[in-house]
This record gives sequence, structure tokens and C-alpha cells, in this order.
Amino acid sequence: MIALLFVLLIALVLLRIPVILALALVGLVGMFSTQDVTPAFFAQRSFSSLDSFSLLALPYFILAGSLMSKGGLSEALVAMGKGLFGHWRGGLGNASVVSCVSMANVSGSSAAEAAAIGSVTIPAMKAENYQPGLAASIVAAAATIGPVIPPSMTMIIYGSMTGVSIGGLFLAGVVPGLIMATALIALIFLMSYLPAFPALAHREPWQGFRALLQHVRRSWVALLAPVLIIGGIFSGLFTATEAGVVTCLYAYLTSRYYYRSITSSDLPRIVVDAGLTTATVVGIIAMAGSIGWLLSFMEFHLLALEKIQLLSQHPQTVLMVLVGGMLLMTMFLESLAVLILFVPVLAHLGQAYGFDPLHLGVLVVIATQIGAITPPVAVLMFITGSIAEASSSETILYSIPFVLTLMAVLILLMFVPELVTWLPSRMVAG
Repeated sequence: MIALLFVLLIALVLLRIPVILALALVGLVGMFSTQDVTPAFFAQRSFSSLDSFSLLALPYFILAGSLMSKGGLSEALVAMGKGLFGHWRGGLGNASVVSCVSMANVSGSSAAEAAAIGSVTIPAMKAENYQPGLAASIVAAAATIGPVIPPSMTMIIYGSMTGVSIGGLFLAGVVPGLIMATALIALIFLMSYLPAFPALAHREPWQGFRALLQHVRRSWVALLAPVLIIGGIFSGLFTATEAGVVTCLYAYLTSRYYYRSITSSDLPRIVVDAGLTTATVVGIIAMAGSIGWLLSFMEFHLLALEKIQLLSQHPQTVLMVLVGGMLLMTMFLESLAVLILFVPVLAHLGQAYGFDPLHLGVLVVIATQIGAITPPVAVLMFITGSIAEASSSETILYSIPFVLTLMAVLILLMFVPELVTWLPSRMVAG
């Protein structure tokens, strides 16, 4: 029965049925087909999956990202990225990576990051004769860093479902996010020496330190956001949930009075856009939550544990299977839905094998993001490919080295957990 539900879900998604409707249909079919379960449980469990204090932070972080991205932040971050790397080989590509890292300090969403940064950098890269598929692939790969570097909506959801410290997850994502960015920058630099990528060899004139300082001065308020969030959480000034409200207020004040790029008349449109995004995210959480409860009722976590124990007793092998399974599922399903469906099972298996919850959480988040740029679904590639006006086949072709690079980073983090746990352990110890 469980296998049939998964097959039905993947089939509906591949038929282009919206994810939220596909989840709802599978949930209803599953509950109608399961003994001792009434269809009324579907609505009950959908609403109960939203009954979490931690999830209250979601709409505020979404609104904060919307305020900052529409408040001129993306242009300022791109300008800073060009000032730092524009005179390098592959300058515009690397500036896109740096811009995404900086944007991750505010947005917490890979899709929002891909759209905000891509709308600025992709046309600029195309003007420098970057192949459209290459420009789209660079931004999509860099956007995967968004949910890894705090604040992160994905980590908020993971923490609310597992009871893992959200502040700890935020800290645990900092070093892996920087490693991902460094790996992508190194890849673009190396690709610039290949004849197949002549545009990457282009270098802009060095703007000088004065121009760079001007860009930093315009962007520093965004770079201060994670310091404010993490510092406030670990100093006890506010909780991780309350951090969403603080970030939202900070985003409004900086966009309104520092950048002076939004006015009171812009607020209704920004709030409506953030509300629509929130409704989509919350809807997916609710629908997937009902299926997650059904899987728990069917004791899927015990079945998974039994199968994995038959496969191997070695913890490292089990960890690779779990993370690889998440990566595989996000190649076919929306990453948020996969996260909600399988996190309870992962948490149970992680506890059974004694995995560090922060280490497992960060690996799962990164795996779901890599899945978002891997065909056949590749949500982030669809967003950036649309901006670049590139065909799906071209975008997929250029995405291969970026996907492989991020997978190499994931494997590194899997075998060297200290890269994930070092910063949280230092902060807690301090």
C-alpha cells in the first residue's frame, strides 16, 4: 500500500498536477483505502500538522525576504559581488554566487533567491555572451545555498518537526554554506580555462578599493542580518520564532529608511505577495503532514528501519542511504513536500543509529536543495531557465558540473561531521 501511494504521488507530479493537489489526492486515497482510518482524519491531521509554535516564524521570514528583495537589496548585493570578483576570470558568475550567499542572510528560500538574484545577474551574464543555459545553471546552483546559511525556512520546518534546536541548525549551516560557495567559485574559475566557456574568461576592470567600499557600505545592513538573528537567539534576547518578527521589522526599517526604495504604497503589494507565498508553503506542509501521519500509522518508520538493518549495520553506510534517498526523492518531488513526508522517519532512524541531529539535519537540507537542481523536476532550474530564456535540455547539460560539485561537498560533509558541528559546539561551549 505504501509503495502504491508513492508511485501515485510521483505519477501525479510528473503529470504536472500542482504539488499541493497531488499531496491532497494521495492523502485522501490513502485514508479511504486504510482500515481503521476515516476520511475525517485528513482534515484533522492537516490542521494539526500546522499546530507548531516554531512555524509561526515562517510568514515573518517570508515577508522579511520579500521586503529586502523588493527594497533594492538584490541590486546592491550584485554590485558588491561584482566589486569583489568582477576582475577575476568568471567574474560575473562568481559575483552571482557571492550575491546568493549574501541574499541567503535574509531570504532563507532558494526559490526566492533564484528569482531575485537571477533577474539581475542572468541578463548581465547574457550581455557578456554567457550561454543562457550556463547563466541559469550558475544562479540555480548558487541559490541552493539559501536554505543552508541562516535564516532558513527549511531548517525552521525541520526543527519544528523533530524538536532539534533551530538556533543550533542555523549555526550548523554556516560553515557548510560557505564551503558550498567556495566550491562553486572554484569550479567557475576552473571552467574559465576551458575552450567551451569563452565568456568565463572575460574580466572586468578592477574598480578599486574606494568603489568596493561604497558597495559594502550599501550592503552591510543585509550582511548584518544573520549576526542579529543568531546573536539574539543565543544571547537569550528572543527565541528562534521571535527572531522572525525581529527580522521582519529589521527588513522593513532598512528597506524604508536606509535604502529608501519602498514606500507605504508599496506595502500592500509586498504583503500580498508574501501572503501568497506563505499560503503555498503552509498548504504543502498541511497536505504533506496528513500523509506523514498516515505513514506513521502504517508504521513506515519501523518498516524502513527493518529494511535498512538488513542492508547494513554500518552507521556511515546507513547515513549515505538516508541522505541519498532524500536526494533521489527530491529529483521527482518538490523538496518541501519530501522534507515533511520523510523527516519523521529520518529522525527515528537517526536516533536509532545515534546520528548527531544537527549533522543529519544539515545533510538532509543540502540533499533536498541539490535535488531541486537535478532533473527531471529541478524547480530551481525551471525558475532560472525561464529568466534566461534557455531550453530545458540546454540548462540540464550545463548544470551537470554544478550538481556534481555540490554532491562532492555533500559527501565531504557526510564523512567529516566536524565541519557541521564545530560552530554550534563552540557557541554552546562559549
